[in-house]
Amino acid sequence: MDAIAEAFFEAEMALSPIAATHLGVPGYDHLLDDFSPEGFAAAARLRAATLAQLAEATPTDDIDRVTIAAMRERLGLAQEMYAAGLEESALNVIASPMQNIRGIFDLMPTNTDQEWRTFAARLHAVPKALSQWVQTLSTAADRGRIAPVRQVEACMRQCAEFTGPEGYFASLRQNVAAADLAAETRAELEAAIDVAAAAYGHLGNELRDRLLPRAPIADGCGRAAYELYSRYFLGSVVDLAETYAWGQQEMEAIEAERAAVADRVRPGASPDDVIAILDADPAYQLHGVEALQVWMQAKADEAIDALADVHFDIPGPVRVIEGCIAPTQFGGIYYTGPSDDFSRPGRMWWSVPKGVTEFTTWRELTTVYHEGVPGHHLQVAQTVYRRELLNRWRRLSAWTSGHGEGWALYSERLMAELGFMDDPGNRLGWLDGQSLRAARVVIDIGVHCGFEAPAEVGGGAWDYDKAWRYLTAHAHMDEAILRFELDRYLGWPGQAPSYKIGERLWLQLRAESARRAGADFDLKDFHRRALDIGGVGLDTLRHAVLGDD
Repeated sequence: MDAIAEAFFEAEMALSPIAATHLGVPGYDHLLDDFSPEGFAAAARLRAATLAQLAEATPTDDIDRVTIAAMRERLGLAQEMYAAGLEESALNVIASPMQNIRGIFDLMPTNTDQEWRTFAARLHAVPKALSQWVQTLSTAADRGRIAPVRQVEACMRQCAEFTGPEGYFASLRQNVAAADLAAETRAELEAAIDVAAAAYGHLGNELRDRLLPRAPIADGCGRAAYELYSRYFLGSVVDLAETYAWGQQEMEAIEAERAAVADRVRPGASPDDVIAILDADPAYQLHGVEALQVWMQAKADEAIDALADVHFDIPGPVRVIEGCIAPTQFGGIYYTGPSDDFSRPGRMWWSVPKGVTEFTTWRELTTVYHEGVPGHHLQVAQTVYRRELLNRWRRLSAWTSGHGEGWALYSERLMAELGFMDDPGNRLGWLDGQSLRAARVVIDIGVHCGFEAPAEVGGGAWDYDKAWRYLTAHAHMDEAILRFELDRYLGWPGQAPSYKIGERLWLQLRAESARRAGADFDLKDFHRRALDIGGVGLDTLRHAVLGDD
């Protein structure tokens, strides 16, 4: 069984150099994926061949049984997505090839001339990769699969931002100018930057000319497609109508708790007044991007020190995490895992919007727990560490959004349960994040499945204005960030709700484990056993933890 998984992993990395770099697998950093229709077809053939092998595989132990179940579920769903044309037509503001190509450069080392030359080689590969992707998008469009107008226009704007005077390529030129490089290497890099930047400028024109005139106005993908997206992102089948209703009930409960905590800050004050009070409190203020980086690193390290050997088993290499400022300026925070040998540590990345130099920590402490420990870093890095238990596909490549993001939200809640967010400002920050995640459930499912909108926004059919009113009523963030958030929900169906739904399923799993164990239930042991399984689908996780057939 491990031989099948390892062979699939090796072939998968050869087909996706971007994934190889992301996972820290050496040998592919100078290459990019084949984003042509043939490239997608090759990945589908690999999955089909592996599924055929899995059908004949005989497990020898519980680890094998979970591997078979997890690979069948993940690869099988990917095949369904491909057959439905959802892979080849994917274009959105956050997770389509144009962002993945740009983003992979953030993970590439640039300490030596040789590493910079590898960087330049990959930059030279950008025009071909983007051209292949345009070909794939055009082929999908001919089959009736086209991203909505809103996503096409937003991606055109991103191309302009990447290539603008303050964009990614301009910043990259500055970094190259400041680096200690041989003249030949510097010239090679400058030429490569020009080539890649021109390719992104050309991509914006191609999207405008080829896709925009044919793109549909409607944002919703429809219930049939959404059911597939939901299964893919959760690794579980949920009742969408029940989950939609639950999302609204959860929102009511969060808002009630938020009002109670806000009353502790200043009795009788409005939510906006409480936010202004917290933002003005020097105890929660950071001045400058460097101060933000220092704070996030300190809080991540403090969490590791407090939780290790008490609430979690944290292996030595996993006790190292780096807090980084991202080279992009879209806003948001994200995590990238360590390389297989931990030579590249797990990292939290903070993408600071243009011109922002003042920060408040009361909103963001919960985010450090989400991205660091006990959130993504513990989850991902611990799985990478378990080489004595798991093959490389299980350790490095098995990832399900509902499992991963659900765990990260569960981790935030756990830190609140353990008393790490008893301070009313920090607790309000956690509840503010919870409110955003509940809003995602309601908007995402409602818009894409065509359910009736809540009465608070007028009921009836969802549209952009109703989604915007609902989001801004329950999420207190800058308009630019919330506009991006809403574009994300509308263009990436099923992913955003996987956070809150995943948390719900994790909490149900913990409760069922505790019920079955009774007085013998040990929370630390539960965390260890669950995380050792890796990032499998949530139904596979449940069966593995509970021992159900």
